[in-house]
Amino acid sequence: MPEQQAPQDLQAIIDDIYRELTPRLGEGKVADYIPQLARVDSRRFGMAIVTTGGQIYRVGDAEVPFSIQSISKVFTLTLALGKHGENIWHRVGREPSGSAFNSIVQLEHEGGKPRNPFINAGAITISDLILAGHTPKELIGEIVQFVRYLADDDTIVIDHEVARSETATGFRNVALANFMRSFGKLDHPAEHVLGVYFHHCALAMTCVQLAKAGLFLAAGGANPLTGHSVVSRQRARRINALMLTCGHYDGSGDFAYRVGLPGKSGVGGGIMAVAPSKASVAVWSPGLNENGNSLLGSLALEMLAARTGWSVFGP
Repeated sequence: MPEQQAPQDLQAIIDDIYRELTPRLGEGKVADYIPQLARVDSRRFGMAIVTTGGQIYRVGDAEVPFSIQSISKVFTLTLALGKHGENIWHRVGREPSGSAFNSIVQLEHEGGKPRNPFINAGAITISDLILAGHTPKELIGEIVQFVRYLADDDTIVIDHEVARSETATGFRNVALANFMRSFGKLDHPAEHVLGVYFHHCALAMTCVQLAKAGLFLAAGGANPLTGHSVVSRQRARRINALMLTCGHYDGSGDFAYRVGLPGKSGVGGGIMAVAPSKASVAVWSPGLNENGNSLLGSLALEMLAARTGWSVFGP
């Protein structure tokens, strides 16, 4: 018979990670091109684990809300797949970009079809797809309700200051949307699509809420804490595959190499990661590396994967 492993003390593991990283708090560069994000204290650090068995472990600023930014693209992709199924892949690809998350060069080369749903152009396309039959305000409300449903938490809201800040300064995203519109790749007015995009990126969540919201991806498509069925097991597996290959922009290969978990980052400094059949993890540290991913957040997840053996490629 195979030797049984002793239960892991996950609280001790993340306490140790936090203690080891404390001297490095503040490293990295806070996203300053969105004025509201530039005001965030770079020394913040939080981490939370929610297991498929229902245990919750937290450390540091795990209960402090932050702007989840591009992590929200996992939730809008899930909504789009629910509404349109595999048809969405006619509009957006499934390949890593190898370019910056807000690059326009690749988009022109490929005729206005974004490489994947996690770069900005791809997420704008997803917003356009799920806008069908809704006003922007209705859809924004639906996205908030969906995330509340996933996390089983009705206190989750959009940070309207961040949304206004992004709307006022998001010139590159405005260009991307209008560029796709010029190729006939958007069905709705660019300003309507961007309104949805800027608002879902401005969702404010804590590490604990975010880990709960991602738990369905660790548990075969259903949230074991609530019994809520979200997607099929096959669809959960496919969303995880996209997070592993595309979830960290042009740093996705390095994240897979070092951490080995499906994950999605945001320029607010958050990362949501999934250990299939085991747990959902969220970490927040606002200082970013050169690819726009949380510097200490990535390192914390690398340490967690090494100490738990959770990498999808083996312990």
